[in-house]
Amino acid sequence: MLLVSMGETDEELMQSYGAGNAGAFERLYKRHKGSLYRYLLRQIGHTDSVDEIYQDVWMQLIRHKHNYRPKAKFKTYLFHIAHNKLIDYYRWKNRSVPVSHANPAIEQQLDNPKQGPMHSVARGQMVNQILSGLNKLPEAQREAWLLKEECGLTASEIAEATGVSVETAKSRLRYAVSKLRQELMA
Repeated sequence: MLLVSMGETDEELMQSYGAGNAGAFERLYKRHKGSLYRYLLRQIGHTDSVDEIYQDVWMQLIRHKHNYRPKAKFKTYLFHIAHNKLIDYYRWKNRSVPVSHANPAIEQQLDNPKQGPMHSVARGQMVNQILSGLNKLPEAQREAWLLKEECGLTASEIAEATGVSVETAKSRLRYAVSKLRQELMA
């Protein structure tokens, strides 16, 4: 049995999982389950379809564990799978991308009870403005912003995950940030 050390990278864990170490998959899952789920939820907006796509992403990862080669960061690989699953979903649904207007997960992350009730109200208003602004962004800009802010991907990793050039990814991020700033100042 292969042992997994605490300092292993995602790429090492994925290779270890491909070699038969189920514990390595558990560690990867724990590291990325939250950001992957939030990314999908904010793209789709309702949990029924999100749950199904979320499982599909992990199942594809499991099915292809023996074929994994660390050509890029594991996170980029994972979100590339998620991006492709979203494209399939929207083609199947034949509609544009909605975004949730009420996401308790964001509010819980931003809300700090030590700051007092007025701080909580201000944070809640800011969350609602950001979610409203995200809803107004074109799909490609929204996706780029979510991959950066929710998932911690760089512009080059976003480009790789979504199949566009680095300059296109940077441009989408720039426009998204600009539009969200305008929304927050309104």
